Amino acid sequence: MGLGVDDIDIATVLTPDQTTQALEAAGLKAAPTGVEHGTVTAIAEHRPFEITTLRRDVSTDGRRAVVAFTEDWGEDAQRRDFRLNALYADPDDGRLYDPTGHGLADARAGRVIFVGDPMVRIREDYLRILRFFRFHAWFGRGEPDQAALNACRALKGMLSGRSAERTQKEVLKLLAAADPRPAVRLMAACGVLAVILPAAKDLRRFERLVEIQRGVLNENDPLLRLAALLPASAEAAAEASERLRLSNAQTARLAAALAVDEPITAWMSPRQVRRAIYHLGKRVFYDRVRLAWAADANAKADPLWRGL
Repeated sequence: MGLGVDDIDIATVLTPDQTTQALEAAGLKAAPTGVEHGTVTAIAEHRPFEITTLRRDVSTDGRRAVVAFTEDWGEDAQRRDFRLNALYADPDDGRLYDPTGHGLADARAGRVIFVGDPMVRIREDYLRILRFFRFHAWFGRGEPDQAALNACRALKGMLSGRSAERTQKEVLKLLAAADPRPAVRLMAACGVLAVILPAAKDLRRFERLVEIQRGVLNENDPLLRLAALLPASAEAAAEASERLRLSNAQTARLAAALAVDEPITAWMSPRQVRRAIYHLGKRVFYDRVRLAWAADANAKADPLWRGL
């Protein structure tokens, strides 16, 4: 797709014990980060590389899976979520392997399509619903896969009670996309957004914030985008923080951004700005400026907001 790579995942026919032995024989550190699922993390030059044994699902409950190891690459591909995620590359010459027969074409076309039946894939892990919207935000182009949307809509209720940490990870990764607005609109239309963030009922401030960040400020701030999805209240901030199990620092920032104790307007004098920064601190002041700017539907106010 011509995009940068953040990390490299490695698949192998070696069992976790054999992987550990091979790494240690090569003088590399091996960390047993998920051996029950076949994953050993190698540390090379202070950088982690996840190495996972080929596997197939024995049983799943929508939360966690019991797996068995295999040497069949096609069997490993069938348990993955999306066809574009079931691609493999040979480490020697970079040759691509596409066991589903569709992954490479999907990646090039920007199609996010489940491997096999979307209902089956989602029932194996209900957080794949959020992964669908996250991958669509980052890599999707054009209309989303209708079968996937139908499955997400039908099974959205099962997101309740899922791992808060994994939910947070998916939500913030989605909001970190260059333009997450189409994906968030789809989540709202399918009822998924209401399940994970019930207070997020009005997308207008969020839409405007993303527009400002992309077109004027050239910045990408997923936590502030999360704040823009919520109403300005301590209750909304506290509920979202608990639902997503945000860190203490993230919780404090979200609460401060959504508080209403120090009104921010585009017509503040330099003295008022200095006073607000003194009371709030720079980080909170700038967060509230951006949220107030995004709430202002009057485009003529842009030069005034930018001046703050």
